[in-house]
Amino acid sequence: MPTRILSGVQPSGKLHLGNYFGAIKQHIELQALPDAEPYYFIADFHAMTTVQDASKLREYVLGVALDYLALGLDPQKSVFYRQSDVPEVTELAWMLGAVTGMGLLERAHSYKDKVAKGIKPSVGLFYYPVLMAADILIYKPKFVPVGQDQVQHVEMTQDMAQYFNNTYKREVFVRPEARLNQTAKVPGVDGEKMSKSYGNTIDLQLEGKELKKVVMSVKTDSTPVEAPKDPNTCNVFALYSLFANAAEKQALSGRYLAGGMGYGEAKKALLEMLEAYFLTYRAKRKDLAANLDYVNAVLKDGAERARLVARKTLDEAKEVTGLK
Repeated sequence: MPTRILSGVQPSGKLHLGNYFGAIKQHIELQALPDAEPYYFIADFHAMTTVQDASKLREYVLGVALDYLALGLDPQKSVFYRQSDVPEVTELAWMLGAVTGMGLLERAHSYKDKVAKGIKPSVGLFYYPVLMAADILIYKPKFVPVGQDQVQHVEMTQDMAQYFNNTYKREVFVRPEARLNQTAKVPGVDGEKMSKSYGNTIDLQLEGKELKKVVMSVKTDSTPVEAPKDPNTCNVFALYSLFANAAEKQALSGRYLAGGMGYGEAKKALLEMLEAYFLTYRAKRKDLAANLDYVNAVLKDGAERARLVARKTLDEAKEVTGLK
């Protein structure tokens, strides 16, 4: 029996290296597993807590679709869809909310962190973990690929599944498990974790002069050119290491330790890596952008396939609750 996998990406801005190494790369690789049945969705309902401009939301949703398809998502191997095209999820979210205690949601780290960063503490932001639980549970996946910062939400999903099953004395929902990506933290141009909210990203779409400008702005220390440098504390080397093989990393590390190399040279090596690694992606993305009928057809077909599964689970839940 296939192993169902479920994950989503929020269209809250242009995707960047942190998104790629934190989630997208793993999502694409999972398609190659012989027994994998991946479900990937664009979480536009979730994005509404921070993106409240209709044209921007449409732009970001399309951007995510283009990026995933250009980076290698295969619609024949994965079910790829917009969250808002599966209305069964929001129905289930209400049903889960009816059996979930306030205390569980009040312990959500993500909510506290976002409010601390100045994001409006809306009901939607507070209710986010319940909608995320519905996103997951309605497809009964075995694994949910997430970064470390999302593990708590998967744990909360496990709790909500148990609350529902215990309340209605039926095993409607299966317990999903988090599947962690082992990629180390992707540093932004300022050395902090790469994030749209920090404004320190290297966007996937950047190329040419724009990409060069961003790479050359990566923060380094003031060690003189002639002096040896520690590659393990350098943001440029950390970014380079995400792309380089063992021999390439060893060679550049040797240049750092020997001295006589300025950070500008290391940045040029990083720039060459970035240009080469995403060359095929950029070309394919431009082709897809010129064929939006195909992109929209992929999302429509994905939603139809997703709804077949979602309706079945929702019917089960309605039956045990007395709604059906």
